[in-house]
Amino acid sequence: MQTHSSSVVAVKATRALSELIERDHATVEEFERDLERNVSALKRANPSHASLFNAMQTVLVNVVDREDTVAEAKSLLEDVIDRVVEDVQQGKSRAAQNAVSIFEDGETFLTHDFSSTVLEAVETTAADGNDLTAYVTEARPRFLGRKTARRLAEVDGVDTHLMVDGAAGTFLEDCDRVVVGMDCIVEDTLYNRVGTYPIVATANRLDVPVTVVGSAAKIVDDGFVFENEFRSPAEVSLEPIEDVVIENPAYDATPVELVDEVITDNGVENL
Repeated sequence: MQTHSSSVVAVKATRALSELIERDHATVEEFERDLERNVSALKRANPSHASLFNAMQTVLVNVVDREDTVAEAKSLLEDVIDRVVEDVQQGKSRAAQNAVSIFEDGETFLTHDFSSTVLEAVETTAADGNDLTAYVTEARPRFLGRKTARRLAEVDGVDTHLMVDGAAGTFLEDCDRVVVGMDCIVEDTLYNRVGTYPIVATANRLDVPVTVVGSAAKIVDDGFVFENEFRSPAEVSLEPIEDVVIENPAYDATPVELVDEVITDNGVENL
């Protein structure tokens, strides 16, 4: 969860449930209780990941109270795990393919954090022969933007620039668009790596269009409450500062009304 996207976490968590198939359960009820306990534990592992929440909920809804024998229930769980994993993985790729069309040859874009879906869209459009210029924020905390910059630098046709988060406003006027991924969208709020909100707000002020790209599984409207992660103060200052409280949130909240379009595996979403 510290180094991978929320979609990857959802896939790994879903596959982890397959361990229950090898356990001994005397009754279907015992098996379902075991499944429910493990699903609950996995959801608590990162309450900020909507795709993890949705994957776990999908497994429960499609397995519990569906079969009469333990063997049937376990066989069903195996099938559902495969289907959920495939849906998450294909959802990312379809969203990336749907986002390819937003890029034009010679464009300059700014991106924040690390989104495997955004990266796939850029790699695909570059492979089609389009040359792009990318401005990438380093994305604190954890500097995952540096990982993005390294990936983009390996793509032929992408001229990559890395900058500190606070410099985004300096370069936005040179950009044709902002393209970011998403941790999740809950009702009318986009939750993403901290720093997304000021970038989107500034882009909005400068009339630079903002596109959010990600799997539709990351859009939730009920049953999910986003919980921010507050990371170690040592990431901001290795030495304690007397009488200073160090704040280090991992995510921020951006009103969806500031976003021009949200592209998922379903196409352009109407939010």
